[in-house]
Amino acid sequence: MSAPIQRPIEVSGQAITVLLVDDQEIIAAAVRHMLKDERDIQFHYCQDPSRAIEAAGQVKPTVILQDLIMPDIDGLTLVRFYRANPKTRDIPVVVLSSKEEPKTKADSFACGANDYMVKLPDKLEVIARIRYHSRGYIAMQERDQAYQALAKELSEAAEYVKSLLPARLNDAPATDWCFVPSTHLGGDAFGYHWIDKDHFAIYLLDVCGHGVGAALLSVSAMNVLRSQSLPDTDFRDPAAVLRGLNGAFPMEQNNGMFFTIWYGVFRKGAGELCYASAGHPPAVLMTGPSAPAAEMRLLGTKGLVIGGMPESDYRSEVCRLQAFSTLFVYSDGVYEITLKSSGVMWSLEGWTALVAAHAREPDPAGLDVVRKQVIALQGSEQFEDDFSLVQVRF
Repeated sequence: MSAPIQRPIEVSGQAITVLLVDDQEIIAAAVRHMLKDERDIQFHYCQDPSRAIEAAGQVKPTVILQDLIMPDIDGLTLVRFYRANPKTRDIPVVVLSSKEEPKTKADSFACGANDYMVKLPDKLEVIARIRYHSRGYIAMQERDQAYQALAKELSEAAEYVKSLLPARLNDAPATDWCFVPSTHLGGDAFGYHWIDKDHFAIYLLDVCGHGVGAALLSVSAMNVLRSQSLPDTDFRDPAAVLRGLNGAFPMEQNNGMFFTIWYGVFRKGAGELCYASAGHPPAVLMTGPSAPAAEMRLLGTKGLVIGGMPESDYRSEVCRLQAFSTLFVYSDGVYEITLKSSGVMWSLEGWTALVAAHAREPDPAGLDVVRKQVIALQGSEQFEDDFSLVQVRF
């Protein structure tokens, strides 16, 4: 393998690098001569086909010019080797041949070649093809690197959100939850805590959009709720809380992002639940004399999303709790899935029926059972939106 003909100019952080694999030195001399004035192209030559994979690993070319007819190893076999090797799998390969035959071209492309040239064409054509394939490859690498960096950032953000989620409670009210971040990380967050000895707050919010920005807004809103830091707000009054949030998080100050929320307060002494919602799916309350006899109620109030309009009004409603009462609060990511069986979007009605059946079990298992049922319905463990589900047993 020869040394490069000159120091290259880097394009988009990476040099255009050519590796020629050909047993004929006269071809190498011709290509080297074509490229000698091209300061943005670095040229390498490998005469021994048995060392082609090794040479590619050392040079890290942005395009490989591969001769078709060589001793011991033919060019198409090498093309197959390139495609089977993780280090060379995506590098563009241009086959060089002395034959202008349709079948030979078809065989080359079937093996994984990106282009085909009858050697040797005009200098302008060679240079144009080298630049075209190299720049496409460099752009693909930059895209992949950016995606990997974004995936790492999203993973770190998801772990941060998880670290802020509340501990499960065993005493009345007993709590359980299931949280599965989506592949793009949505803006879900939830929590619960005692406001005082007689009032227990429960809340779940869902920021529009995906990514780190949505996650940070959800965390900010959740911290406000946990710390009860809205001014002049009685956190025992759900409607007052939503009004306070709407004033504190206008969408024009948060990159156009808004969020939905369900907020409820369990009044222990009165045995009732006061609640309000802002653009959020209704919570499911299963209540009755026993689990098998429990009736389903949907708890939701009309209210615009938080941050949508500064003068939006919200109202609270109250529900009496019976001997058996279990509440399910969730985001729309739990039911906005595509059903594997029909290819259509699942419905809120289907989701609430599933949750009701789960709650009526004499000895229901944990919420992970519900998650697995949803996975079975969509035929995938990956969710397009965050899967957030909170259960509270009173």
